[in-house]
Amino acid sequence: MDPYGYNNLSPLDKKKKQESVEEVETVKDSKETTDLIEQVKVEVEVEEKNESVWNLDGNKESWYDHIFELRKQLIKSVIVFLVLFIIVFSTINFWLPLITKGHKLVILGPLEVIKSYTSISATLSLGLSLPLICNFLWQFAKPGLYEREQKFIGLYSPIMLILFLFGLAFGYFVVNPMSYHFLIGLGEKNFDMLITATDYIHFLIMTTVPIGLLFELPVVALFLSSISILTSETMKNIRKWSYVIMGVLSALITPPDFISQLLILVPMVGLYELSIFIVRKAEEKRISNSPMTEEAH
Repeated sequence: MDPYGYNNLSPLDKKKKQESVEEVETVKDSKETTDLIEQVKVEVEVEEKNESVWNLDGNKESWYDHIFELRKQLIKSVIVFLVLFIIVFSTINFWLPLITKGHKLVILGPLEVIKSYTSISATLSLGLSLPLICNFLWQFAKPGLYEREQKFIGLYSPIMLILFLFGLAFGYFVVNPMSYHFLIGLGEKNFDMLITATDYIHFLIMTTVPIGLLFELPVVALFLSSISILTSETMKNIRKWSYVIMGVLSALITPPDFISQLLILVPMVGLYELSIFIVRKAEEKRISNSPMTEEAH
């Protein structure tokens, strides 16, 4: 018979019961903590979801703003081009002697007159409006560029325009006359040469505009170097392959004669070597201005 009675517990049993009660309370507290953690997780997920939705709406608004800004700049570019096109087309008799250079050209039909005038006006209008169009596109792209990219483009934009005009002048005064007279002389040995105005204008554009773009090579190389994409050592390592590519390009953008291709290839090689020199000097300047170099001094 239990000396402590049915309702009485021994000190040892009381201790065990107390431990059991504490264990139950611990489990209960642990369960409440787990429930609280789960509740916090749910609240955090809901908050993140709401924040992502808000960001999505913000991105949508930002996307619409960019589209609207691009549309505005494109409309301004088109307006400038059309205004200049109308001016050039209405003064075509002034521009035509500069284009034809006194060559005897023929027209094969009445529609060829409009086609030739339109080609001349469009090309000249695009060339004259190019600085303004570049400025409009610059205003659109400027907010999305890093500070060093903004400084680079803002600093070298005039140089890019000068190089482009220099390339056009080189094509107009050197490449076009030499290649034209070479091809005409080659054809007159076996054919009666009649040059249409449309063909001549196409030939003139082909021997001037691509050359103007090729003269941008040093600035493009310097820009790629400034954003750590291109180095002078890389340009040296791929020099042979670059020469091959330039040879192919010179064959594509010039008439199929060796003289014209050589007239393009030689300046391209010179521009490539000049680009290597400019990039190397820019790298040396960045190294000399770096904080580690200054601390070493």
